[in-house]
Amino acid sequence: DGDKIYIVATKENGIERHAYCVNVKNGKMKKLTNEPGMHRIDMNPSKTLFFDRFSNTTNPGSVQMRTAEGKLAKEMYESENPLKGYKLSEMTIGTLKSHDGHDLYYRLFKPTDFDPNKKYPVVVYLYNGPHAQLITNSWNGGANHWYHYMAQKGYAVFTIDGRGSANRGYEFEAAIHGKLATEEMKDQMVGVDFLKGLKWVDTARMGVHGWSYGGYMTTSLMSRKPGVFKVGVAGGPVIDWKYYEIMYTERYMDHPADNPEGYKNNSLFQYVGQLEGKLLMIHGGQDQTVLWQHSLLYLQKAIRLGKQIDYFVYPHHAHNVRGLERAHLYEKISQYFFDNL
Repeated sequence: DGDKIYIVATKENGIERHAYCVNVKNGKMKKLTNEPGMHRIDMNPSKTLFFDRFSNTTNPGSVQMRTAEGKLAKEMYESENPLKGYKLSEMTIGTLKSHDGHDLYYRLFKPTDFDPNKKYPVVVYLYNGPHAQLITNSWNGGANHWYHYMAQKGYAVFTIDGRGSANRGYEFEAAIHGKLATEEMKDQMVGVDFLKGLKWVDTARMGVHGWSYGGYMTTSLMSRKPGVFKVGVAGGPVIDWKYYEIMYTERYMDHPADNPEGYKNNSLFQYVGQLEGKLLMIHGGQDQTVLWQHSLLYLQKAIRLGKQIDYFVYPHHAHNVRGLERAHLYEKISQYFFDNL
């Protein structure tokens, strides 16, 4: 009848989604889903019933039928734990404060068979760019099973969604405008400081890994924060924003003529000489998103400066490595940390 709008929103916090009914005339919101977690809804044409599909860190996935007022009409389905019987690590989600007072959500997988009296290496997995959110109150905390695999091998795996990442509001996301990597590195270092404060973390054995924007951040941290990370794996990395697609770049960096310092300060070519530790770069030979020239030019400069980096190409893949080769990719990434961290 035009009086109500049904939405899914992040009103409670940034890592959950809930359904609401909004009164168009007075703006009042009624929450329709109560179970903690990530909800998505599908309503019937008459807007009298909806399917509520959700999961959280303890629930692999459920489907309920609810009335338009949010009352439970029928329990439809509840998933069994697909990881039942596997030896898994302990996973926690928490918050840290950025230097300007924002809550930063983090996720930490402890090594399997964790012993607080031992010292463990840590791999920081990151993206920290626009449009992406890695940490949610969903099954596995939004992570994939590689985290559990690394934990079974004796590594902790840590992730923090710093400023610029999605679903946290304009101020949080726009903080990186014109200076991509600068603010994000500050937030990643908040995570590093947190890890260094844990007695069981071996601070001499910290690694970092990411793909695309995460590859850019990995390379940034390895060269602009030298000595913090012993090992890095950068996949499909942006190296210089002047080589990236205009639609994306000028949205976040403005035109080069209007922001010359921003482009200069956040081009990674000027930091190659500062690179420390072991760095593996991986690129798809047919990457149409982050063109192959990014990492090739970085490699060329590293050679000229006498910096040793490791390099690997998937000849027939675009920006993401898919299919059978994806298993090969995860094996390569993991082995690089096993050999060097």
